[in-house]
Amino acid sequence: MVACGECRIDWPAGGAATCTQSEHLDHHRRYELHLHRATVLLPDGTAIVPVSFYAGDPYGRDQPPGFGLYLDGRWQPPWPHQHLAWPDFGVPAARTPVVAALGSLLDRARAGQRVEVGCWGGHGRTGTALACLAVLAGHPAGDAVGWVRSHYCDRAIETGPQETFVQEMSGS
Repeated sequence: MVACGECRIDWPAGGAATCTQSEHLDHHRRYELHLHRATVLLPDGTAIVPVSFYAGDPYGRDQPPGFGLYLDGRWQPPWPHQHLAWPDFGVPAARTPVVAALGSLLDRARAGQRVEVGCWGGHGRTGTALACLAVLAGHPAGDAVGWVRSHYCDRAIETGPQETFVQEMSGS
């Protein structure tokens, strides 16, 4: 698949580009489509379900979450949820709302609620949020990116600014 980070659309690799804006070419990224729905245990044992969007059945679950935190406005699930402004391939403009939203999600999970966090592809924003959650759960910020790549997906956290965002969590 290919995604345009500006238009927030994707299309099959090798097919005609859905985004035809020449000024967006630097924002087109190739990715392999695979579905994320497996529970990840944070370093303190808290269960979080990081998810990617699957257009064929985006809200199909064996067990729906009690709450979802979504980093892409295209998510409109039927269960209680919150959206967090987070640009594709980027990082949020302000850290405080991110820490508050992730802290609230962590509190829900620690209270026994099934929770999920997701963006579109489940790698950049979701991976970054999962690494931040690991830091909030006590993992060292300097190793959180590696922890997420080994415990969740080796393609998680896609850009340098996303890595830096995680590494700066220790000062939050």
